[in-house]
Amino acid sequence: MRARLVSSTAAALALGALLLPGTAQASPAPAVPVVDVRAHDSTAGTALASGYNEPGTELRVSSGRTSSARWLEIDYQVQETGYWCGPAATRIALSARTGPPSQGELAAQLGTTEAGTDHISQVTNVLNARLGGGWYETKEMPNDPPTQGQRDLLWHDIVFDIDRGYPLVANIVAPPGNQPPGYPPDQTIYHYFTIFGYDAVDRTVLIADPASFGGNQIYWISFDQLATLIPPKGYSA
Repeated sequence: MRARLVSSTAAALALGALLLPGTAQASPAPAVPVVDVRAHDSTAGTALASGYNEPGTELRVSSGRTSSARWLEIDYQVQETGYWCGPAATRIALSARTGPPSQGELAAQLGTTEAGTDHISQVTNVLNARLGGGWYETKEMPNDPPTQGQRDLLWHDIVFDIDRGYPLVANIVAPPGNQPPGYPPDQTIYHYFTIFGYDAVDRTVLIADPASFGGNQIYWISFDQLATLIPPKGYSA
């Protein structure tokens, strides 16, 4: 059984306050769409396009679980610049545990430049600094393809962390022919995204992707593909 992504119906907010004659009523802030991940009737690769794809576009994803799957509640945002995937992915991971800061604050703390966020250890350090307790560790995957031991550790980390309420952040390299949904097929993409769910039966993982290539923001990919995307980089778990 796979997970299906269902967007809630957006409702307009009404203001009940009385206004003095001639006073303009301010427009209410738009409600943040809520995404509910349900386990049935879909396949790996199912993706959610929010309908909006501007930098900073926000979604809230509800937590849930089935007999074989689990996913965490997160606040998702599209990355605000072309090189803030590291800050945006870090923000998504933090949102499962605490009220997250802005992407700009995290970019400064991560040392992100127009060349991006240099190393996954910078993400690990910021996650621990923000959350305390030293939960996160940097896990390197230098072998391409990864060894069986590296694959086994990655799956263990995904299940162990998500079962305890901690998303993972992965630094990936996605070349033509091995890319998540919507990626530019003629480019190699160096990127960060967040892993916040898994299904143990069909060995798939749930991704929050701040790049939103083609509007693909929340999607499932196979664990096997994830394991080939991370080398020679690493992940925070």
